[in-house]
Amino acid sequence: MKNILVTGGAGFIGSHLVRLLVNKYPEYHVFNMDVLTYAGNLENLKDIQDKENYTFIKVDICDLEKVKQAFEDFQIDSVIHLAAESHVDKSIKDPFSFARTNVMGTLSLLQAAKGYWDGNFINKLFYHISTDEVYGSLGEKGFFTEITKYDPHSPYSASKASSDHFVRAFSETPFFLIIGS
Repeated sequence: MKNILVTGGAGFIGSHLVRLLVNKYPEYHVFNMDVLTYAGNLENLKDIQDKENYTFIKVDICDLEKVKQAFEDFQIDSVIHLAAESHVDKSIKDPFSFARTNVMGTLSLLQAAKGYWDGNFINKLFYHISTDEVYGSLGEKGFFTEITKYDPHSPYSASKASSDHFVRAFSETPFFLIIGS
């Protein structure tokens, strides 16, 4: 059985993903980690709350010890990371909350996964959901491509760009550790 951790699973997008996974893949166990701030609402998941392959975990992704404990308790082998502070206007008023959740929360999840998986990354997945805002405004051509450079224009997009860079760094670090040993 796969044990999938979905962060931010009580939010608008997260709840739809959690419901889809729980209903479409009964052989997977879906763990919904959400701290239930302004964006999270368990009413979004009332229809699946009693399913055998669904578990809600109220944990702040920034709490590294609790995140590590969840990986151990539930033997997490896949992560779909949607949890984030996401409103540009709010990020301008309170950039520290965005840096804390979007950067340090992502780093906490990465560190917990790396520690629990302990170098065995076979059949382990870490999906990080970002935003197009890390690329700034659309240029003359009206679209981004695979070679578009990062160009964040708000604390929100800067925090998501930073989390993207941490995910990339972690994805390459195990390779270098194995080659170097």
